[in-house]
Amino acid sequence: MRIRSAEACELPLLQDIERAAGESFRSLGMAAVADDDPPPLDELERYRRSGGLWVADAGDGRPVAYLLTEPVDGAAHIEQLSVHPDFARRGLGRELIGHLEAAARARGLSALTLTTFTDVPWNAPYYSRLGFRTLGEDELTEGLRSILKAEAAHGLDRWPRICMRYPL
Repeated sequence: MRIRSAEACELPLLQDIERAAGESFRSLGMAAVADDDPPPLDELERYRRSGGLWVADAGDGRPVAYLLTEPVDGAAHIEQLSVHPDFARRGLGRELIGHLEAAARARGLSALTLTTFTDVPWNAPYYSRLGFRTLGEDELTEGLRSILKAEAAHGLDRWPRICMRYPL
């Protein structure tokens, strides 16, 4: 596997990865998450052009996982991390986060941040194992508050969500 920038022609494949990865939520009674549309192509292209879209490819050039990131309040915020279920449990998420960590350090950012579901095993518990820490309400930046508000407007607050931080 190798981590690299996404190519424009691969963006529809990333939507397919997102749909496949989302199916895991169905077994947790989170059908609305499983049925949620992947990021639209123009949004993926915006991340790609800004340098905030990386893929892990299967060695044959085919993306099997991806990470979307953008700066939020001096940190590299992970907007989305998705791994195709056929390639799950191989460390691809960890590799993508490691790649982001190195890039964020090089840019002088202070941390990695993300928002995630509290009770989904491959969400908050996974990120905790990687060293992310749950932020208290008083630790949330304006940017993170804005992200949580947008997620709530999208209906994601039907399940407990938190913000997490990994200091650099």
